[in-house]
Amino acid sequence: MSRTAQGRAEEFQALRPLLFSISYRLLGSAAEAEDAVQEAWLRYDAVEEDPASPKAFLSAVVTRISIDLLRSARMRREQYVGTWFPEPLLEEPYQDPEHATELADTLSMAALLLLERLSPLERAVFVLREVFGFPFDEIAATVGSSEAACRQLASRARRHMEEGRPRFDADRRERERLAERFFTALHDGDVESLRTLLADDVHLVADSGGKAPQWGTGMFGGRNVVKLLSALMPDFLRIGGVVEPHEVNGQPGAIFRDRGGLVITTWSLDIAEGRIQTIRAVTNPEKLGHIGPVADNWAIVRQVNEGRRPGS
Repeated sequence: MSRTAQGRAEEFQALRPLLFSISYRLLGSAAEAEDAVQEAWLRYDAVEEDPASPKAFLSAVVTRISIDLLRSARMRREQYVGTWFPEPLLEEPYQDPEHATELADTLSMAALLLLERLSPLERAVFVLREVFGFPFDEIAATVGSSEAACRQLASRARRHMEEGRPRFDADRRERERLAERFFTALHDGDVESLRTLLADDVHLVADSGGKAPQWGTGMFGGRNVVKLLSALMPDFLRIGGVVEPHEVNGQPGAIFRDRGGLVITTWSLDIAEGRIQTIRAVTNPEKLGHIGPVADNWAIVRQVNEGRRPGS
């Protein structure tokens, strides 16, 4: 029996969170993932015969579209200015209790950067199999390969991911409490607390894409990071800046906004062994638009500099 147009639309909407989550993990871009999902809908809507399994059909289509986008994106990233990070994601749209751990583990910035090291096919097979639990026969049909080849790809990808797997404190609530203490200390200018919360070899690094003020290759070491944060935060607060603690890519983090609520940057924190190991900031305005209206970072810098002038 043919599904009605309304029936297809309802099935697609029910599967949209899954499709987006697959595509985002392949592309590291919320905007491109949304485009891939929309293209998948157009192709689904255009087929004459109803697929036996809309989930299998749409997952295959969005994966193929994402692989094509990923191959072209890799060439662009070779010319990217400075450090490249995935677009920050504030919420995981797809929830599946059976794969909750896999979903959480592969959403962090650290894990997505590890996925970048895989070939497009390895990445697709790993995401479909290890994260979402698709059977190998469906994966093979999706990527146009044999089941045996897909098993090899999955094994190789799993090995690469395990070798570089990020270290996070197991207790999620403990990470959240530590992040809360960090942002409180940052707001209050509590230098001593900042020093105790940051690892000795902490790395603060930003993705500006050359479109926002940059910290070079980043700051290394607790002493240097504390010094930078202690210098920047009072000026940021003085011009009305707001730090809004918020989960970013499944890890503790924050959204920084100007006095009008415009998005300046997002931070995500890697926490292990009771300390913050890495702070990843995304300041490239082209990667923040899906969160909300974006501030002009250069204007923020000018405001800060004007406030520092004698007599201001």
